Amino acid sequence: MDILSDALDALRTGRPAVVRTEARAPWAVRFQPVAGAGFHVVAEGGCHLVPPDGEPLALGPGDIIFLRRGSGHTLCDTPGTPAIDFVPDKVGAGSPIGRFTVPGDGAAAVLVCGAYPLDVERRHPVLGDLPEVIHLPARPGRHPALRSAVEQLCAEIQAPQPGSDTVVATLVDLLLLYILRSWYAEQPDQRARGWAAALDDPVVAPALQAIHDDPGHPWTVESLGERAGLSRAAFARRFATVVGDPPLTYLTDWRMVTAARMLRQSGAPLAAIAQRNGYTSEFAFAKAFKRRFGMPPGAYRKELRQAAVSGLNQ
Repeated sequence: MDILSDALDALRTGRPAVVRTEARAPWAVRFQPVAGAGFHVVAEGGCHLVPPDGEPLALGPGDIIFLRRGSGHTLCDTPGTPAIDFVPDKVGAGSPIGRFTVPGDGAAAVLVCGAYPLDVERRHPVLGDLPEVIHLPARPGRHPALRSAVEQLCAEIQAPQPGSDTVVATLVDLLLLYILRSWYAEQPDQRARGWAAALDDPVVAPALQAIHDDPGHPWTVESLGERAGLSRAAFARRFATVVGDPPLTYLTDWRMVTAARMLRQSGAPLAAIAQRNGYTSEFAFAKAFKRRFGMPPGAYRKELRQAAVSGLNQ
């Protein structure tokens, strides 16, 4: 798996959801913080985004907003309009598609509002390098893949058909990748530093790929540097400058992220998860995991299962 896809998959904690929102002026909708990232697409009409900090942002048809940490915010026809809470209705049990309507007699706005359950508290540069709010204005001819995904998503949730749940979940996942690609393309300075630079760097990218391909391998700074033909010291400097962490710090962090993913997605024994992530001792693995996540791996898995059961019962 390529590095960006692998990083996003590892940070995922659940299934994405999307809501078709139709509101008529005067209207304002309050979105509570979510454990993940969120996005809005203005399908028709216009509105304003009122972030938790900063000035309101005017949005027009086709504009896309991405909120890195799912911060609480408000969408409205005009700043100052009294807001109601965003409480959508599901199309069907277990469906990722929802509906939300604000009735009225004024001008209509149609939005696509989505959320990605992501472990945003676990530091990783794929999200850490991003601003809190990304605004991608609609521009003719710009980012055709992103625009195509948006059009398909809007059509699918407007008139769901058999198989729409799967189609929508896939399109929402694609949207996240296209939003990140589009933003990096419009930020040339980001290509010279940070996560985007790491993915393109001829020295750092092979080392990252090696770590992601086999996190359990006994990597050293020397063995990673050999892949780029650099000395230990030169490689360590280059990696830390581009990624923001020394090579072995990133390796340890990635092992913990990978272990958390295995605890969420599999029933593998703790000993097998420890070995897969480079720990010959289950005790050493549990100690490292608790240092990173604040609880032992067994308790982490138990908490996830309890949360899943609670979600199914809601």
